[in-house]
Amino acid sequence: MTALVDIELELITRATARFPDAVVRDELDNNLLNELPTIRFQQVPAGSDDGFRLARFLVDMDVFGETRSAAITWSRSVHAWLTGDLPGSFGDTVVFGRVAALTLPGPRDYENVALRRVGGTYEIFCHPVS
Repeated sequence: MTALVDIELELITRATARFPDAVVRDELDNNLLNELPTIRFQQVPAGSDDGFRLARFLVDMDVFGETRSAAITWSRSVHAWLTGDLPGSFGDTVVFGRVAALTLPGPRDYENVALRRVGGTYEIFCHPVS
């Protein structure tokens, strides 16, 4: 049976170290305007596993910025990190395999017009360290 990892926690931990000038989280609060830029990772309630070891997660990545340009710039950096640096990396609890964008980062609507949101959806293969 595949042992699942907390994909949000794994991404937040690594992204916090990689992007120290941003707030990285899985949930938003009422203080978002004072915490820009913010990178958010949320596991989509989907995915699969091979029944043995390998899990396939779907994760939404959103970047919130003061301007559209800032959000796009940050999202490009996060995209490059997810698809370029994350595959093949490992830590105490997880080994990351292939990472692919199912939807490339692009502007997404958000109810607060004082900030901008850009996001994409990623397919992440990983397994626990054994």
